[in-house]
Amino acid sequence: MADLANKYAQNVGGKFYVDDQCIDCDLCRETAPSNFKRDDDGGHSFVYKQPESPEEETLCKEAMEGCPVEAIGNDGE
Repeated sequence: MADLANKYAQNVGGKFYVDDQCIDCDLCRETAPSNFKRDDDGGHSFVYKQPESPEEETLCKEAMEGCPVEAIGNDGE
């Protein structure tokens, strides 16, 4: 399960985030490309935009549920 204390600094403020368990598998970027980007230097994903519509919210939740290492968190803000 993702840990808010270990989230990457690149994550924008809001409820969704990616922590240091990310293995750079690309699933979240494929599932919700409007919300997740890759840090090319660090080799991991991060949330660059919080969902702004019900559709984006659904895709972010889908990415979180599909993450193979549970690196995506939702702190419920």
